[in-house]
Amino acid sequence: VQLQASGGGLVQAGGSLRLSCAAGRTASNNGMGWFRQAPGKEREFVAGISWNGASTTYLDSVKGRFTISRDRAKNTVYLQMSSLKPEDTAVYYCAKSRTSYSSTDYSQYTSRGQGTQVTVSS
Repeated sequence: VQLQASGGGLVQAGGSLRLSCAAGRTASNNGMGWFRQAPGKEREFVAGISWNGASTTYLDSVKGRFTISRDRAKNTVYLQMSSLKPEDTAVYYCAKSRTSYSSTDYSQYTSRGQGTQVTVSS
């Protein structure tokens, strides 16, 4: 599965961005996740969503600010990011879970697309 993330950019603190991930039809029954990695830091789980969108999971530091969703008809997963902070600066990746549900464990994902850079200025 070729995953393609897009929508990143440069935004001021407090601003918003919406990331998109074109997941392809073969991912329609899989959980999906967003991860991020900042320079010099380990990759971390940001948000995940189940195959049907009924279950979502978030990193504590983004709860209330980020929303993950999916449009199965378009085979696309979104990450709406609001109230962005400089510490949200990272390359963001989408990934396809091995199962119908997401996981915070990156090893449970089979595919990962090229990331999109998000830079939040203070």
